[in-house]
Amino acid sequence: MAEAFQTLDIIEEITRNDGSSYKEIGNLLHNGQSEYAVEEGMIKKVRILKINIPHSTNVIKYEKFVNESFDIPTNVAISEFTEWQRSPEMDELVEKILAENKVS
Repeated sequence: MAEAFQTLDIIEEITRNDGSSYKEIGNLLHNGQSEYAVEEGMIKKVRILKINIPHSTNVIKYEKFVNESFDIPTNVAISEFTEWQRSPEMDELVEKILAENKVS
């Protein structure tokens, strides 16, 4: 569903407006959109935890899920921030990616 295939290579921590946070596997486009979303008050905060993560089998699987499941605009100035909703299986995959990259 993405306008262009998105390669994922960073780990971010995103803080929602209610103060709760989560970790996401993204890329510089996603980070730029998240930074824009902060400026526009759509989310509270975003920070990069790790860049240039290895393109492991788990990252490839998650990348496929994201690209097939979400409409990812290629511009930074987004009209709304979309949190990628994950299944329990995808949550587990992200946890493996975080462990592989020593991010807790």
